[in-house]
Amino acid sequence: MEKFPKYFLSFLILVIYANVQAQVNCNAIEGERCKKACEIYNSNSGSQGSRESQESFDKAINLCPNFSHAYMEKAVPYLKRGDFLTWKKLIDKAVELSPNNHLDYRGWCKFQFLRDYEGAIQDFDLLEKYRPGNIGYSANGDYNLYVAKAICYSALNQKEKAIQVLEDLFKTKDYHFGLYDYYQLGVMYFETGKYDKALENFEKQSKVYDFAENIYFRSKVSKIRNKDYLDLKSLALKSYDEGKTMKDAYTHHFNKIYRKQIAEL
Repeated sequence: MEKFPKYFLSFLILVIYANVQAQVNCNAIEGERCKKACEIYNSNSGSQGSRESQESFDKAINLCPNFSHAYMEKAVPYLKRGDFLTWKKLIDKAVELSPNNHLDYRGWCKFQFLRDYEGAIQDFDLLEKYRPGNIGYSANGDYNLYVAKAICYSALNQKEKAIQVLEDLFKTKDYHFGLYDYYQLGVMYFETGKYDKALENFEKQSKVYDFAENIYFRSKVSKIRNKDYLDLKSLALKSYDEGKTMKDAYTHHFNKIYRKQIAEL
């Protein structure tokens, strides 16, 4: 039976957690109506996005209009269904009421779903004021949010700034590397023509978790240097066909590569 590395198990836990409604300590809530709202929120057993579930959040909000968690959880199904206007109205209210609790989620979703890179950076910067040095992880568990911030800079063509954010982050004591961290840094170096640094990170990535996209870029570096790249290209295609690719349940990863691109290399 294949053994999964420790980093994978820790991120699997994050993914599972991200898909479960977060429970709130109702004893820490002031006011009887708000405590009751919290209890209703915690006891919500309806499936996400169901009428039963959404009406439960409405009851909590009616009892306690300042209960931010109900707005946040009520917003999630609208995001997943593509109703971004309704999602934004609800998540903005949650952030207004409790920025420390919800800026991480809003910033990540601006990046992941809306490709609002500037808006995501603004949220991450604001969150830094509440959580200096530790702004948390993405809702799907794939990235430290500083990595997401760096990717946003890269998407805005601020590659050097993006690289610096990641280099500084990776030097942080006890930093837990994510599933695609070295790959994303490698692509940034590749796009700036620093092929030695790019390859260094792609090779580090291959020791953590290798996948078709990472192998593809290794083959690209070899081709640029007029070295034999066909074996790596074949391995990238094989990995792609075996499903060893960047995956996300709802969107496409930034810097994701598709089979056609590999085949045309």
